[in-house]
Amino acid sequence: MNVLFEEDGSFKTGSILADNDASLQVETASGKRVKLKAANVLLRFASPAAGELLARAEAEAAAMETDFLWEMSGDDEFAFSDFAADYFGHAPSAVEATAVLLSLFGSPIHFHRKGRGRFRKAPAEILAAALAGAEKKRLQQEQVDRMKTELMAGQLPAEFAPMLAQLLYKPDRNRLETRALEAASEESGLSAPRLLLRAGALSSSHELHLGRFLFDYFPQGTGFPPLEAPALPGDLPLAAVEAFSIDDATTTEIDDAFSLTPREGGGWTVGIHIAAPGLAIRPGCPIDAVARTRLSTVYMPGNKITMLPDEIVAAYTLGEGSARPALSLYVEVGADYALLGSHSRIDRVPVVANLRHHDIEPLFNEDTLAAGLPEGRWLPELRVLWELATVLEGGRGKPSANQNLLDFNYYVDWSRETADGPGFVSIERRRRGSPLDKLVAELMILANSTWGSLLHEAGLPAIYRIQTGGRVRMSTAAGPHEGLGVDNYAWSSSPLRRYVDLCNQWQLIAHLRGEPAPFPPSSAELGAAMNDFDVTYNAYNDFQRGMERYWCLRWLRQGEVRETPARVLRENLVRLEAAPFVFKLHSLPGNTPPNERVQVGIEKTDLIDVDLRGKYLATLPALTVVSEDETGGAEAETPLA
Repeated sequence: MNVLFEEDGSFKTGSILADNDASLQVETASGKRVKLKAANVLLRFASPAAGELLARAEAEAAAMETDFLWEMSGDDEFAFSDFAADYFGHAPSAVEATAVLLSLFGSPIHFHRKGRGRFRKAPAEILAAALAGAEKKRLQQEQVDRMKTELMAGQLPAEFAPMLAQLLYKPDRNRLETRALEAASEESGLSAPRLLLRAGALSSSHELHLGRFLFDYFPQGTGFPPLEAPALPGDLPLAAVEAFSIDDATTTEIDDAFSLTPREGGGWTVGIHIAAPGLAIRPGCPIDAVARTRLSTVYMPGNKITMLPDEIVAAYTLGEGSARPALSLYVEVGADYALLGSHSRIDRVPVVANLRHHDIEPLFNEDTLAAGLPEGRWLPELRVLWELATVLEGGRGKPSANQNLLDFNYYVDWSRETADGPGFVSIERRRRGSPLDKLVAELMILANSTWGSLLHEAGLPAIYRIQTGGRVRMSTAAGPHEGLGVDNYAWSSSPLRRYVDLCNQWQLIAHLRGEPAPFPPSSAELGAAMNDFDVTYNAYNDFQRGMERYWCLRWLRQGEVRETPARVLRENLVRLEAAPFVFKLHSLPGNTPPNERVQVGIEKTDLIDVDLRGKYLATLPALTVVSEDETGGAEAETPLA
């Protein structure tokens, strides 16, 4: 005797070995022996053989029409064996009864299960709704299959175009497009970005990485609403100075300038002049709302997203050729470079020149300072400011920058096309701590620490950078910055580029004018701005570092670099010398010490995952100049404007 039973949601058959009324010992067709409760048995049969029943019943069930079965069934609950007798008009054979069971069980829309081997037909209205739902699912699956097929063939489905960003960066698994993309990705073995790049949805891998950042931080786009620059005060005193700025060639937001005026009896009055948009842009105005949202300019190789619109920046930047409103710190310096005193005021500063690093550094550098500066406009002033900076650096007991470190500057020519898309990148190495770097850094430290002390002594809150125990944090209360060797450090020198600098400028303007400060002590609004800035600024910096890594790989690929020197940071972590790309070199010998130079073979670069696979080739002689260390330590502060 054989039995048909249900186990784990499927039907099985077996031969009875022992029948103990309440339970049975059964051997299945596969030879497995199981113990069954008698109540779990759906059907007992002598023929056909246990291993043949289901196959023959499935063939019989294939000829049954589900709609006809539903029509002929009554409204009451029924057992499959009773229904089989009605259907066939006689006592059904085991094959016939099982065929009916399989048909009923396989049509859950038409027949609802009510117990083991028992069913009830679905009410007409419920059946109609279920059939409509099933048809909808079928059509949706057809759509998913079509989109998947198109993706597999390297074509972009039309439905994808309006929602590419969502598919790439925040996919909704309830959408058909996401299901199609996931199915194509699983079948092809390619990630979603690689599939979409192959299908032409993205112009390049650069668009992928930039798009991810914009999706998270600029979901409404990088454009600005219509804004009008408020007029600056026209009654400010005109400073009797000739000011000049020092910036990189790509800088458009010129926040700071300097002046040098001889004093009677020797020495100089050094002017540190900071653009004063805070005189016109006031808390709560439409421009403030934009700056409060963006919080900082975003930098990346070959591009930037400014905190303020270009026309607003142009209205307040310290561009040459006119007298521009500024918040000025005038420092009295003796002939021996001793600081004799300082005062701050709001004035109009004649900006005579916007000097650029690439023009000045060939004339003003360590070698020309040692050998004697050539003739040239501004070079004598730069020498005095550099000598002052050297004294200031010594007084702090902290170097402005480690001159054994290298900075890397990225320049992208978007008019040139490469195999990886638009953009030809150049990476220039520049030793940190040049005379110009020191000059600007020290004067910025002086201004930011002086103004931080001024606000602290006035009892006004400001936003400070504090470093204690190697940890850098932001605070609305003054505190020491051990890394810079100053009692306090309030970012105030870049109000066109950083929102916290603009907030501090509002506080300084109010204090100098004797007006109520926009942010009183314990201001929740100032604290919120500081916290939001801290989070956002760190995210912007992470993005910048990520894009610099990306362009390092582009640089390697466009130059078809096959091998290049690298420096060991720790264990199997190395950094390329010509481009500051850090990666794991697993083939590095285990006893290689930090700072060792090695030759690395470039085996593979990946612009999607932004990764590099290399192999150790040889150990190289040591160099005296190394690039920036990424092995850890206290956060380095950048005092440049």
